[in-house]
Amino acid sequence: MATTYPDWIFDGSDIPDPLGYGERAVSFLRRLRHPKSRLPKRAFDLTDWQERIVRRIYGPCHPDGRRIVRSVVMLLPRGGRKTSLGAGLGLLHSIGPERVPGGLALFAASDREQARIGFEEAAGICRQDPRIEKVLRFIDYRHRIEHPKSGCQLRAISCDAARSHGTTPTFALVDELHAWPKRDLWDVIRTGLVKVPGSLSVVITTAGRGQENVAHDIVDYARRVARGEIDDPGTLPVLFETAADADWRDESVWFRANPGLSQGFPDIEGLRQLAREAENRPGDRESFRQLHLNVWLDHSVDPFVDMGVYDAGKAPLDLDALAGSPCWLGVDLSSNSDLTVVVAAWKVGDGYAVLPHFFCPADNLRGRQDRDGVPYVRWADEGHIEPTPGNVVDFRAVEDCIRDLSDRFDVRGIGIDPHLARSTLNTLTEEGYPAVEVRQGWVTMAPAIKELERAIIGRQFLHGGHPVLRWCFDNIQVETDRAGNRLFSKGKARDRIDGAVACAIAQALAKDGDGGPNVYETSRPEGFLFV
Repeated sequence: MATTYPDWIFDGSDIPDPLGYGERAVSFLRRLRHPKSRLPKRAFDLTDWQERIVRRIYGPCHPDGRRIVRSVVMLLPRGGRKTSLGAGLGLLHSIGPERVPGGLALFAASDREQARIGFEEAAGICRQDPRIEKVLRFIDYRHRIEHPKSGCQLRAISCDAARSHGTTPTFALVDELHAWPKRDLWDVIRTGLVKVPGSLSVVITTAGRGQENVAHDIVDYARRVARGEIDDPGTLPVLFETAADADWRDESVWFRANPGLSQGFPDIEGLRQLAREAENRPGDRESFRQLHLNVWLDHSVDPFVDMGVYDAGKAPLDLDALAGSPCWLGVDLSSNSDLTVVVAAWKVGDGYAVLPHFFCPADNLRGRQDRDGVPYVRWADEGHIEPTPGNVVDFRAVEDCIRDLSDRFDVRGIGIDPHLARSTLNTLTEEGYPAVEVRQGWVTMAPAIKELERAIIGRQFLHGGHPVLRWCFDNIQVETDRAGNRLFSKGKARDRIDGAVACAIAQALAKDGDGGPNVYETSRPEGFLFV
């Protein structure tokens, strides 16, 4: 597979600059002064690798002089001087040669304080040079710098998208996109940028967690461009990231992920201290990998399985081929905040194939999306979730789903946790469906989880790449008792693991239906529910 690493930054290759715009941008930045610079006259410290990036953004042009690059996606670890570089680019578009009359340069961040960091960096640079300071107006309380003569502005905003509609930026610096709780502001910025010719967006972020967020979408697109899978000359990927299986203790890995490390930022001794502490603290180790090596992590700090291994089963399911095979259903009914799930499972060789159906209340679907930080609205539009009318899941829709699956497939058993499901269980039983009671305790679920883990690790768990199911598995943390038995646990209050729970139930019924011992006929200790 082609690498995503930006080798062009260090190989000395030619960067086209037919109109001199790249040189013009570099010259402007070098004339700036930075309050923390240690160079003579506090000159802006533009390192060689940063200069290459600037030249690559502004140099290449279309034959008519239009800049080719319209979107930059940059992954840089903490301490990589993202703020300084971003502030310099913002000034280039507000007071420098890239400005346009009445133009708006935006610094956008996840919250007000983060946005203010970029603004203060730019304001500090401007105030270091009296010639620049005297022609600007600083409105600190509104996080705004104005250039009255040209009508240009530099403004910092945060994720309050409701007040940002109508914004038409010519430049947008998107800071730490991985921390944005929702994508509303991103959508506002992106749609605003296309209103004017020659606009530029620059995303500068560290790595994040999980796949169901706007940052992963944007970074993954940039990866595909970098690998040549997508032909998009308007997107410039600058991805200093580390493979998940790389040795995080290896200092050569640190230098590869941190292009400024050889120039003293971040501090190598500081990284060494963090690495020593991370040796025996798993949470610190994961933070070190994410924030200092740009390893994109799963949601869970203590994951059930490697999600890369899980993804081996993402090929589309052949439901026609499964139609004549015995099928088992696992059902996890929800409270108001969780998802309700029906999972169909089949034995396939030594493994399993699963087909999930998710339900959630239709009321306030976007609010639920904001709460959980995942795209419920898109999932619903794509058919991955069925919203039912009202503010609670209509269990009648769930029962209809079970009836439909039973009509389509050879359903041999339906496992339902009686918590919240007594009525549904009774209804299905009275109608003659093979519904059985499944309590989610250590005795019943630990063997099911062990078998599920075996199938996934053995790459014998086929799931068709269902995005909601993947999110549920990605959220799992594991609790282990003294005997080594394991139970699924939510990592955070907002995390949903309902799909994984239903999978464990369905897959366990499938295993037992093949002639194994039925754990659901053993004793069921009360009080040990999923947490």
